[in-house]
Amino acid sequence: MEWLEAALLGLVQGLTEFLPVSSSGHLVLLGQWLGADEAGVLLEVALHAATLGAVLVFYRARIAAILAGVLGRDADAWRDVGKLVVATLPAVGFALLARDWIERQFESTLTAGIGLLVTGALLWSTRRTLPRAHQETPSWSVAWWMGCAQAMAILPGISRSGATVCAALALGLRPLAAAEFSFLMSTIAISGAVVLQLADLEASAVAWDRIGLGAAVAFVSGLAALALFVRLLRSQSFHRFAIYVWVLGAVAIAVSLR
Repeated sequence: MEWLEAALLGLVQGLTEFLPVSSSGHLVLLGQWLGADEAGVLLEVALHAATLGAVLVFYRARIAAILAGVLGRDADAWRDVGKLVVATLPAVGFALLARDWIERQFESTLTAGIGLLVTGALLWSTRRTLPRAHQETPSWSVAWWMGCAQAMAILPGISRSGATVCAALALGLRPLAAAEFSFLMSTIAISGAVVLQLADLEASAVAWDRIGLGAAVAFVSGLAALALFVRLLRSQSFHRFAIYVWVLGAVAIAVSLR
């Protein structure tokens, strides 16, 4: 693995993990087009751990408040944790029931392209839903449907952050609350991905310097992506990402069918 490849994968992971453009879709396309799919499981673990760190830093005050509330037996904090658990269940169920089928989808550029088109449609829908979303906190039903959106986003090309926030906005949750709950959900999803990837690790020569570079780039770019994500929600410019993912999806489909 070269230095440039490690930095590029870190940049792609950091930006696309949080921006509504699908990290899985980008990594599938990168692997197919550039041969970067052989970077190794350890690098994938490091990149996911780095993006998890970015979320923990960005939402550190909210996470600390929840943890303090849980330790202090605060009912609201326990309710927040319960909603996060409910939001996680659909993805866990889908992953367990269809793991082999899901893994096959990551071998297909066509699937990634179609997923990107779906992501674009979801993002474009926020032109109408975002201005009307005023609910302050997610209800149990909103948490469940955001979890269903997260389950759908296991497939390549469908953005996890985009799908969950779009679902929340459609159900009336205000933009910043939708983003916060979505990224708190992501801490569980990313942690699960790291655990699953660790199980696949095998003893081999490790290029720790390249892995460190990729992780550092993923962490910094992830923080930048989180800040940009929130800013675009505030300015109601979220739907503009649709154009990018539509173009990328169309290119991916065209290449896969030639």
